[in-house]
Parts: sequence; C-alpha cells; structure tokens
Amino acid sequence: MGNKQQSNGTRKENNAAKKKVNWSGSLILASLTGAFGSSFLYGYNLSVVNAPAGYIKKFYNETWERRYGSSVDEGMLTFLWSITVSVFAIGGLVGAIIVTPIVKFFGRKCTLVLNNVFAVAAALLMSLSLLAGSFEMLILGRVIMGVDAGISLSALPMYLSEISPKEIRGSLGQVTAIFICIGVFTGQVLGLPEIFGQESRWPFLFGAIIVPSLIQAVILPFLPESPQYLLLEKHNRNKAEKAFQRFLGKDDVSHEIEEVLEESRVQRNTKLVSIVQLLRTRAVRWQIVTVVVTMGCYQLCGLNAIWYYTNNIFSASGINRETIPYVTLSTGAVETLAAVFSGLVIERLGRRPLLIGGFGLMIVFFAVLTVSLTLQNTVHWLSYLSIFCILAIIASFCIGPGGIPFVLTGEFFQQSQRPAAFMIAGTVNWLSNFAVGLLFPFIQAGLQTYCFLVFAGICFAGATYLFFVLPETKNKTFHEISQAFAKRNKVTLETQEMNHYPGERKSSEEQESNFTSSVDNGETKKGIV
Repeated sequence: MGNKQQSNGTRKENNAAKKKVNWSGSLILASLTGAFGSSFLYGYNLSVVNAPAGYIKKFYNETWERRYGSSVDEGMLTFLWSITVSVFAIGGLVGAIIVTPIVKFFGRKCTLVLNNVFAVAAALLMSLSLLAGSFEMLILGRVIMGVDAGISLSALPMYLSEISPKEIRGSLGQVTAIFICIGVFTGQVLGLPEIFGQESRWPFLFGAIIVPSLIQAVILPFLPESPQYLLLEKHNRNKAEKAFQRFLGKDDVSHEIEEVLEESRVQRNTKLVSIVQLLRTRAVRWQIVTVVVTMGCYQLCGLNAIWYYTNNIFSASGINRETIPYVTLSTGAVETLAAVFSGLVIERLGRRPLLIGGFGLMIVFFAVLTVSLTLQNTVHWLSYLSIFCILAIIASFCIGPGGIPFVLTGEFFQQSQRPAAFMIAGTVNWLSNFAVGLLFPFIQAGLQTYCFLVFAGICFAGATYLFFVLPETKNKTFHEISQAFAKRNKVTLETQEMNHYPGERKSSEEQESNFTSSVDNGETKKGIV
C-alpha cells in the first residue's frame, strides 16, 4: 500500500514537472526579435498606406501631368491606387511559393535573417520614389515588401512552432498575430499629421521599415536555429541539444530529443514532402482542407478591407476629416489588446472556441454595422454605433481568427510536411488578400452599405465548417492530432503512420537504424528515405 502511494506521488510529480514550462530568455528573445522583423512589418505595411493616401494620389497625378501634359482621369487614378494597395499581396504570393526551398536549404532562422534584404530594398525604393519622381518605384517597392511578408509569414510560424514546448505552443504562436496588430497600430501612429502624415514627410513612413529589419538582422544570428530542423533535417544531434538547452533553459533535454525522434519514427521518413505528395496523402486530407478554409476566411472575413480603407469607412460614418487619423488609432489599440488577450487565454480556452466564437461575433457586428451605416443619415447617433461595430469586429477577429490559423498550420503537420503545408496556406492567404484589396472598392461602390453582408456570409461559412470539422489541438502532439482526424480521413492509425509517403518506404527497422546512426554521428545522410 505504501509503495503504491509512493508510486502515485512520483507519477504526479513527473506530470507536474512536464506541465511546468520555463520561458527562457533565448525563447522570449527569439520570438520577439523574429516577430519584430517579420509579422510586425506585415501589419505595418497593411496600414501605412492609409494615412498618406491623399498625398500619394496627388503625387501620382503630378507625375502623370509632368510626363503626359494632362491630369490623370479619376478612373485611372483609382486603378493605380488599387494596384498600389493590392500588389503587396502579389509579392506575398511569390514569397509564399518560394519559401519551401529556402527554409529547407537555409533553415528557419537563417531564412528570417536573409529575408531582411527584401525589406531594406523595398524601403529604399518606396522612400526615394517622391525624390525620383517615379510612382513605379513605390509600386515595385510594395511588390518586394510583399515578397518579404510572404516568406516571413510562413517561416516565422514554422520557427516558433518548432522552438516552443507544446504546453505554450499556442501562446507563443500568437506572438505572430500580436506583432501584426502592433505593426498596424505603429503605422497609424506614425501616419499622424504631427509625425509623418504630411505631404513632405510621407516617404519617411516607408523608410522606417529599415529599422525593424536591421534590429532583426543584428540580433537573430546569435540565437539558435530550430532544434527540430537541426535534428530531423540536418541530423545534428549535438547542435539540436544545445538549441533545446538554450530555448528551454535547462541542461537535461533528453525528453524533448526523444519526443522529436519519436515523431521521426512515426513518420518513418525524413525527406521533405512536395505539395503534390502532400495533396495526395489521404492521412492529411482534412487537415489541408481545414488550413485552406481557415486561411481563406482569415483574409476574406473583411478585416483587410477595414484596415485598407478605414478612413473612407469613418468618413461614411460622418466623422470630421481632421479627426479621422486620431479615431483610427483606436482600431490599432483595440486589435493589439485583443491579440494580447488571445495569447493569454489560448492555452486555457483552446483554439476551437476562440476561432468559432470570433467568427460568430463578427457575424453579429457586421449585421449591426450594415444597419447603422444604412440608417445613419436619418438617425445622427447611429454613426457612433458604426464606429463601435468596427472596433468590435476588429476585437472579435484578433481574439481568434487573427492568429490561430498560423498556429494550426504548424500543429497539423509533421516536420517533413510543414514547408509544403505552409506554402499551401501562404498561397491561399495571399490570393485572398489580393482579391480583397483589389475588389473591395468596387464591392463597396456597388453594394454601398450592404457590402459587409458579404463578409458576414463568409464568416458564417467558416464558423459552420470549423464547428463540425475542427478538433481541439491544445496541448496535443502531432500524433494525437492525427488520431483526431483519422476517422474523418477514413484511415486507420496504422495506415496513417505507414502511408505518409506511398512508394518510398523501407522497413521500419532499416530506416530507424539509418536515422539513428546519422543523428548520432551528426552527419547528413542523403540516402535516408
């Protein structure tokens, strides 16, 4: 009886030890530095074109008149402005497509560091466009900045998901969303008339992009690479152990090393998967569909339309033009606070309630916003209700849909599948982003105050799908998440483990022997398949 009590006590102590997670200095610094030079810049570039829009359009018109001897017509000016806004997403799509071979060859951390070359080049082009009298430089800079964002929005969540313990994987993953919101807010603050929101100063808004890029390029090289990348793709156990020790703040990382090795034994293959192979893998079919739905809804739910065209929406709400830049700050502040709140509660409430609840609240507030915008000309106080609805929509988005799709993409797929999965997610993300940026002005012109009902319908479709399909992934390993999807994918667990790569299997004993040998020797064996 005494031995049994002692055994139970030991088991409880072990469980408690597993649940206790140390936030080491290296883990915090890597996440903050990585996000500051990556997702922060994505958010910044979403909002930075908003405040100087009038000055940039004037610059376009003056340049056109100087070249062709006549003012640009209104239709062409609208087209040029829509291209300037939406071409950012074209660059993002290019970045999402090329990220897989880059993270494979250079690794997650080095990809983030090298990506700053795109950011610096884009900042120089955009900030010097007025001086050079070339609006093409501004548009090209937006494309290159999009490439930077496309790479970073895949490489950063990949890096964060692989350096964080599963107990805080969701919270650390929300750093991506938090810094997107901080970037949006910073763009709004710097766009105030007292800072850079003036006709002679708007190029500085784009030149400021260099600062986060240089900070990341200086600090990140001194932090470890992803230990999972080092162990499973580079087969360097010594460096992987050192990386785990720094990120976890402890000397004994044998448990973490064994967890990663166990993942490799389950997948029975360390070769990276192509997009075609991933799409043909039955065992992850519903995971792919879920990522496509969540990423599509992430962009198509209407938040980018609000970020891009906040000033126009507030003008339609009856707010004085001089007051708009200051009212716009409230949107950035609300989304930042909501994203921080989500990061604090995601490991308690889970991914599923925050995602579905966020979309549900957005449906309600989009409906109320439509009514208030339609009737505000007859009822004066409804303009204030419109502002409240916009803030409530932003908060609802940032609580769940704003960051969790990136977390899920890292959780659904094993090491060798993640680059291809993030390429699929990134492609859907940026195509949807481009569609919203390009089409929303025309949707708004055609549907007037009813345009937001389109986004409410998309939120409803997304929430319905997630309610029936998405399992909870909080504190679960890849193996446990795969089990949750196994029935829907119509595969047994054994089949799921054995058939990730049809036609490329060896006997499990031979693979495990080869893999273990290469890891222990710290060598890369190209022949392991």
